[in-house]
Amino acid sequence: MTAVMPSQPELWIESNYPQAPWENITLWCKSPSQISSKFLLLKDKTQMTWIRPSRKTFQVSFPIGALTQANTGLYRCCYWKETGWSEPSKVLELEAPGQLPKPIFWIQTETSPLPGCNVNILCHGWLQDLVFMLFKEGYAEPVDYQVPTGRVAIFSIANMTPESEGVYICRTHIQMLPTLWSEPSNPLKLIVAGLYPKPTLTAYPGPIMAPGESLNLRCQGPIYGMTFALIRLEDLEKSFYLKRPIKNEAYFFFRALKIHDAGHYLCFYYDGSYRGSLLSDILKIWVTDTFPKTWLLAQPSPVVQMGQNVSLWCRGPVDGVGLALYKKGEDKPLQLLDTTSIYDDTSFFLNNVTSSDAGIYSCHYLLSWKTSIRMTSHNTVELVSLVLTLVSGLVADKPPKPSLSAWPSTVFKLGKAITLQCRVPHPVLEFCLEWEERATSQKFSVDGDFIISNVEGKGTGTYSCSYRIEAHPNIWSHRSEPLKLMGPAGFLTWNHVLNETIRLFLIIQLVALLFVVLWIRWKCRRLRIREAWLLGTAQGVTMLFILTALLCCGEMASLTLLFLEIIMPTPKPELWAETNFPLAPWKNLTLWCRSPSGSTKEFVLLKDGTGWIATRPASEQVRAAFPLGALTQTHTGSYHCHSWEEMAVSEPSEALELVGTDILPKPVISASPPIRGKELQIRCKGWLAGMGFALYKEGMQEPIQQLGAVGREAFFTIRRMEDKDEGNYSCRTHTEKRPFKWSEPSEPLELVIKEMYPKPFFETWTSPVVTPGSRVTFNCSTPQQHMSFILYKDGSEVASSDSSWASLGASAAHFLIISVGIGDGGNYSCRYYDFAIWSEPSDPVELVVTEFYPKPTLLAHPGPVVLPGKNVTLRCQGAFQGMRFALLQEGTPGPLQFRSASGNSADFLLHTVGAEDSGNYSCVYFETTMSNRGSYLSKPLMIWVTDTFPKPRLFAEPSSVVPVGQNVTLWCQGPVHGVGYILHKEIEATSVQLWGSTSNDGAFPITNVSGASIGRYSCCYHPDWTSLIKIQPSNTLELIVTGLLPKPSLLAQPGPMVAPGENMTLQCQGELADSTFVLLKKGIQEPLKQQRPNGYRADFWMPAVSSEDSGMYSCVYYLDSAPLAASNHSDSLEIWVTDKPPKPSLSASPSTVFKLGKDITLQCRGPLPGVEFVLEHDGEEAPQQFSEDGDFVINNVEGKGIGNYSCSYRLQAYPDIWSEPSDTLELVGAAGPAAQECTVGNIVRSTLIVVVVVALGVVLAIEWKKWPRLRTRGSETDGRDQTIALEECNQEGDLGTSTDSPSSVSQGTSVEQPVPI
Repeated sequence: MTAVMPSQPELWIESNYPQAPWENITLWCKSPSQISSKFLLLKDKTQMTWIRPSRKTFQVSFPIGALTQANTGLYRCCYWKETGWSEPSKVLELEAPGQLPKPIFWIQTETSPLPGCNVNILCHGWLQDLVFMLFKEGYAEPVDYQVPTGRVAIFSIANMTPESEGVYICRTHIQMLPTLWSEPSNPLKLIVAGLYPKPTLTAYPGPIMAPGESLNLRCQGPIYGMTFALIRLEDLEKSFYLKRPIKNEAYFFFRALKIHDAGHYLCFYYDGSYRGSLLSDILKIWVTDTFPKTWLLAQPSPVVQMGQNVSLWCRGPVDGVGLALYKKGEDKPLQLLDTTSIYDDTSFFLNNVTSSDAGIYSCHYLLSWKTSIRMTSHNTVELVSLVLTLVSGLVADKPPKPSLSAWPSTVFKLGKAITLQCRVPHPVLEFCLEWEERATSQKFSVDGDFIISNVEGKGTGTYSCSYRIEAHPNIWSHRSEPLKLMGPAGFLTWNHVLNETIRLFLIIQLVALLFVVLWIRWKCRRLRIREAWLLGTAQGVTMLFILTALLCCGEMASLTLLFLEIIMPTPKPELWAETNFPLAPWKNLTLWCRSPSGSTKEFVLLKDGTGWIATRPASEQVRAAFPLGALTQTHTGSYHCHSWEEMAVSEPSEALELVGTDILPKPVISASPPIRGKELQIRCKGWLAGMGFALYKEGMQEPIQQLGAVGREAFFTIRRMEDKDEGNYSCRTHTEKRPFKWSEPSEPLELVIKEMYPKPFFETWTSPVVTPGSRVTFNCSTPQQHMSFILYKDGSEVASSDSSWASLGASAAHFLIISVGIGDGGNYSCRYYDFAIWSEPSDPVELVVTEFYPKPTLLAHPGPVVLPGKNVTLRCQGAFQGMRFALLQEGTPGPLQFRSASGNSADFLLHTVGAEDSGNYSCVYFETTMSNRGSYLSKPLMIWVTDTFPKPRLFAEPSSVVPVGQNVTLWCQGPVHGVGYILHKEIEATSVQLWGSTSNDGAFPITNVSGASIGRYSCCYHPDWTSLIKIQPSNTLELIVTGLLPKPSLLAQPGPMVAPGENMTLQCQGELADSTFVLLKKGIQEPLKQQRPNGYRADFWMPAVSSEDSGMYSCVYYLDSAPLAASNHSDSLEIWVTDKPPKPSLSASPSTVFKLGKDITLQCRGPLPGVEFVLEHDGEEAPQQFSEDGDFVINNVEGKGIGNYSCSYRLQAYPDIWSEPSDTLELVGAAGPAAQECTVGNIVRSTLIVVVVVALGVVLAIEWKKWPRLRTRGSETDGRDQTIALEECNQEGDLGTSTDSPSSVSQGTSVEQPVPI
C-alpha cells in the first residue's frame, strides 16, 4: 500500500532571544514533501506577504522583528504545489508582547478510546526547548509534564479507565524562565467509550441518496437524557456533530446532501461525566448522481445445454440494496432479491433451461425508497443454449465474443511494450490471440493478458482473440472485434537519444555528488575543527548542486495544471458614513460597517492604523454603527473597519479619510484598464448618501462630467477611449444643495492605453446562481499559448495560475471554489498575460449566492398562458429596494436576463414567444455592493405557449358521495397556476354558472349539503385578462347526497376473504325497485362502480382480485325518479384478499403468572367474524382447546399449565383455511398446589445475601487474629529505611575537540533517601 504524504505545511517560530522571544521573531514555513517556488504567509486570513525564493526549496523564513500590537494576530502559511496553493498550516496565534503563543492540542486516535486502551494526546508549541504541562479540569496541579527536544509533546494515558475522562488543557513555558507561561490551549474533552451499550444508527429514507436530497441519520440508545455524537470517519476533525437527545435518540439532519457528505458514519452517546457508550456499527452513506455498475456472472457458464440449470450471480459495491434481474426485451423484472435475502451465496436461479431462456440478461439495484439517482448501464451476460446434434456431432452455436483492449494505448512508444487484454465476464479455460497479418501466428493465455513488443517494427498490425470454456473444451467462441496497434518501426530518433543522454548524465552527476558528501563526512571525523568547518561549507555547496540536479530531473516530467483551488479570504466589509444634517454632515456623523458574510460576529473600527477604537457586535443585518458625533480635530484621520468571525478576520475595508470640518471625506476613484475604441466606466465612490459627483482631468479647471445625487457612488462614462482621453483623473463629491460643500479630491487615476491581447473567454461550468456550499468552477481560456491567468473578484486579484507550472501549450485555467460561502458572491472576471503584455479583461460573470434574503414572487402579465408570437412580461417582486434581479429558466445553465431596479421589483420582457419558451421560470434578487448576497429562488412559474388552455380536473373532498347536512369541497385544479377557476352546474341539459365568484386556488366549498346541492358539476379556467385562447371544460362530477332513503345491505360471495387471483361478487340489496346502485370504497373519493339492475339487488363482479382490492366497502342506491338523492350507507364490509387470514392476538387475564389456586383465562381475538379459535401448547402435538368466542381457561394442576401458548382461527365458511398463529405468550408460575409463591429471582437474591454475610464474618475473624502480630511487626520495623542510589552516566565529549585533551568524566553521587514502609 502506498503511503499518502501530508500536504499541510509546518509553521514555527525562531528567536535569538531565548528569555524574551518577542524581541526578535522569525516565522518559518516548511513544505512537508516537496520543494516549492512560492510561499505565502497569511495573517488573520488576509494576504500579508509572499516570498518567491531564488530557487525552489523546502522552507523559507518570514522575518517579523520585534513583536508589537500591530503584528499580533492569527498566522498561517501555504506553499505552491503543481495544482495551486496547498492547504494552510495550523493556526499560530501571536499574542501581545510578554506572552507565549497558545499551543495546539489534539488527540491521536481515529475513534473514541475504549477502556483498557492507550491514548496519546499531542500538544504542539511553536518554539524549541519548551516545558509542556498537561492540566485536567478539577485539579490545581498538572497531571503530567514533558520537556521534548522538538516542538511537540506526546502525553500518553495508558490503560484508559473512567477516571481518565474529563476536560484537558495544555500550557507551555520557557525552561529558563518558568514564570513566563503561554495562553492555555483550547480544551479537549476525553470521553471513554464502552461503558454503555452501543447505539444503533439508521438512515432515512435510505443510505443511498442523490446530491441535493435531504437525509436524516437517527442514533438511538437504550438510555434517556444522553448527549449524542455523530462522526464521519473520513474527516474526524471537521465532521464531529453533537446533538441533545429527544428522549433516548437524536436526529442528525442533512438538508441538502453534497458529494463530500458521503462516507462511513458511526455514533455514540455519553453522560455529563463524559462516560461514553460503545461505538455503533459503521453505516456507509452514498451520495451519488448515478449508481455504480453491477456485474453479472453465470455459473457454471453462460453456454449451457438444454435441460441444465444455471445460476446468475449479481453483485455490486453498494450494500443494503435489493437486486432485480432483467432480460432484454422484457419490461418487468424476472426475479427479485430484497436486502434480507442477499448473502454471499445467493443468486438468481434458472431451472431446466430451454431455448426460450436464451438471451441477454442484466441486473439492476432495487430500492425501497424514492430517490432521483439514475441507473447506469450494467454489464450483461448473453445466455446461449446449445443443441447437440447426435448424428453429426456438430454444435449449433458458439459462445459469445469477448472484448479486446490495449494498455496503456494502441500506439507503441520507443522501447515500450503493449499489453493486450482479452476479457469475458465468466470463467474460461483458455484464451487465444491471433494476428491477422500472419494467419499462423497464435498465442495462448490462461488469464487473457498478451504482451506485445515492437522489436524491428514487428508488433504493429491487427489482432483479435477468442476463448473456450471448460464445459465444452472443443468449442471456440466467436472472435472479438479487431484491434489495430500502430507505432514506430524500431528506429531511434534524435530527440530520444538526446533526452536519454541528458537523463543519464544527471543520474551520474547525482551519484558522484553523493559520494563527495560521504567523503566529506568521513574527513570531518579525522580533521580539526577549522578544517572541518571548511569542509562543512563545501558540503553545503555540494548539497545545493544535488538539489539543483533533482530539480532538473523533476522538470523533465511534464506537469499539467488542472484546477486551482481559490483560497478565498474573509470578504472585505463596506464602510460608509451617515448623517442627519445633509448640508453640514460634520455636525453629527455616524460610521457604518457592513459585512457580506453571514457568519460575522462583530466589527472593529480602526483609525490611522493605531489600533482599535471601538468594537460592536453584528446585528441581524450583519452591520454595526460607530457614532462619532460632531466632527472635531481629534476625529480627523483615516478610518477602516474589519469584520470578525470565529477564527478569522477580514481584509480591511477601503479607507475613509476624515479631513476636518467643512470638508467632506475624500472619495475613491477606480476603473478597469482602458481599451482603445471601447467604452470605459470610471467609478467614484463616496462615503455619504445623497451627494453629487464631479469628474476632473488634470490640466482642466472645470469638471468634465457631473452627476447628481445617485447614492454613495457614481459611474462616469467615456464612450470611446482614444489617445486624447489618456491622462490623470480625479473626482470630488459635494452636498446636494447650494452653496456646495466639497470634498477633498480623490487620489489621481492614470489612464494609459496599452497594447493588449484580445479578451479571454470566461464562464462557469454550472449556473452562476448557486446555493451556499455548492461547488463552482471558473473557466478562463484563450487561443493564445503559454499564458498565465489571473482571476479577479470585484476588481481585486483572488487567484492566479503560473505558466511555468503549466503544461506546454496550455491555453486555459480552471479556478475552483470547493464550497461557496455567502461572502463569495460578486463580479468575477479574468485576464491573461505574457511578460509585459496583458489581455483585455473578460466579460464579467455575476456569481450570486442565494438563500440570504426572503424569496420573491414571480407573476406573468397578462397571464401565464400566451398565444404563440405574443409578448409576455414577468414581474419579479422582492422585499427590498435598490436590488438587482435575475430571471432563470429551468434547463438553462445561466440566467436569461439581468435587471437593476431602484424600487423593489423588476420586469422581464419575453418577446415573440414560441413553443421553446414554454417551461418553468423563477427569479432571484441580490445586492451588488455586498458580494452579491441573494434571496431564495422564487416559486417556479409555468409559462404555457399554446392556443388552448389545458383541461383541468374536478374532484370532491372528502368524497363525491356526501351525507345530508355535511360539508364538501369541490376542487378544480390544473397545471396552469395563477389563473382563476369557475364552477358550472348542469340543470336540465344546459350548463349555467352556479355562482359568479371565482376561486384562485380552485376550491369551491359547499356547506350543509341538502337536496338542492345534488347535481352534475364541471369547471374551467377563468382568466382575468382578455385572451383569444380556447378554454376546455373539466370532467363531469356527480355529487350524490345520501341519507334520503333506507339503507341497503352489502354481502360478499363466496365470503369476505378470498385468495389472490380468485373472483368475488359484492351484492347490494335495496328496498325499492327501479334504483341505481353505487359501490364505494373507503379512501377513494369517487364511486367504484354504478349499476342499474332490474330488481332490488345489484351484483358487482370483481374478477381476479389482488391485495389492492382489500379494504372497507359500502353501497348506496337512488331512484331513477330522483337521481343522485341516495340512501344511507350500508354497513361497512371488510374484504380480505390473502392466502391466509391475518394472525390473531393472544392475551392473558388477569396476568401471565399463576397464583396459588387461581386459573388464567387466555383471550384470542381476530379481525373477522364467524370464526372458530384453537389454542396450542408447546410440547403437545394435538391442539388443546377449541372455542367460538376465543376464551380459554387454563389451570395449573401439577404444573402442567406452565409453558408457551399460541392460537389461530378458521372461518366457518372455509374450514380448511387456518390463519397464521399468534405471537407466543408464556405462562409462568408454581409447579403444583403445594408450591410456595417465590420466584427464581427471590431465591437468587436470598442466596447471595447469605453468602456475602458469611464471607464478611470469615474475613473479620481472620483479621482479628492477625492484629497482635501486626502491631509487633510494626514496632520492629520502626527506624528501618531503604536507600536509593542514583548514578549518573558518563557523558562523551563533543566531536571536534583536541585529541590530546583529557576527557572529562562526570562522576555520579549516591543520594540516600528514607522511604518509610
